[in-house]
Amino acid sequence: MVRARDLFATVMLSGIYGLLSASFFILMDAADVAFTEAAVGAGIFPLLMLTVLTSVGRYEAERRRVRYLPLFVMVVLAGALFAAVLQMPPFGAVDAPSHGHVAQRYIQDSPAEIGIPNMVTSVLASYRGFDTLGEVVVIFTAAVGVVVILLGGRPKTPQQSTQALMAEHKVLRVVGKMLIPLILLFGLYVQFHGEYGPGGGFQAGVIFAVGIILYAMLFGLSNAQRVVPLGVLRWLVALGVLIYGSVGLANLVVGGEYLNYSMLASDPVTGQHIGIILIELGVGITVASAMVLIFFAFTRATRSRDELEE
Repeated sequence: MVRARDLFATVMLSGIYGLLSASFFILMDAADVAFTEAAVGAGIFPLLMLTVLTSVGRYEAERRRVRYLPLFVMVVLAGALFAAVLQMPPFGAVDAPSHGHVAQRYIQDSPAEIGIPNMVTSVLASYRGFDTLGEVVVIFTAAVGVVVILLGGRPKTPQQSTQALMAEHKVLRVVGKMLIPLILLFGLYVQFHGEYGPGGGFQAGVIFAVGIILYAMLFGLSNAQRVVPLGVLRWLVALGVLIYGSVGLANLVVGGEYLNYSMLASDPVTGQHIGIILIELGVGITVASAMVLIFFAFTRATRSRDELEE
């Protein structure tokens, strides 16, 4: 991937690398992380990068000279990383520092305090709710930045239909008509099944976005924007963050702590369930709308550039 000058091949190899990474996580019994890596590394990332290639071109420019300062910085950073890896405890060591802190408390107390089978969701949505809120805000900020840079902050609906990237392939269109509804349905399943199995708002949002982006590639950007208008996407990106933050404020109103969902119901465990479902819904809405909005922004910017060149 580093040596390839064909950027299309690099994107395809990166998708394969994402699948390999997901298989490594499965071997380590980290199903939720594997799910995320497969959805992002082999799903949404190659689609977004292929869209970028329509703007920057397929082949990397020839290097005219070697830049020694970046090379020196990278060598120093690589040396520091390798030194840190050599000092880490052996894989699976019982006395590793990561096994002697909060992990044991999560394992022992999570069933009674949170009451859901998927302990990863308990940690991300409840115990580390502030961290997850920060990640959602980062995704929201990224979407806003892309829209401001590429579309001037006020994207408009194109007057002419955008030719779909794969519209000329009838087989892809027919297969897409069958797969897209199943992809969206599976995204909903992952969204509302994250408490009981691998999944949650991040994975569901990416899966849902892949379905919309695939629809845009097969049937045209204009048709996709009729289904999901840009104005609606901008509101949805903010709505997900608002839902997440509002759940925390609701806890304060009823006399609890911010993002401590125990006070949302008479039974603390039921309150945890309600809070987790709501904040996961906010995460899914923000992630899905942000990914689709970024894709629309790149596609619109590429179209505008091509029209100016013509």
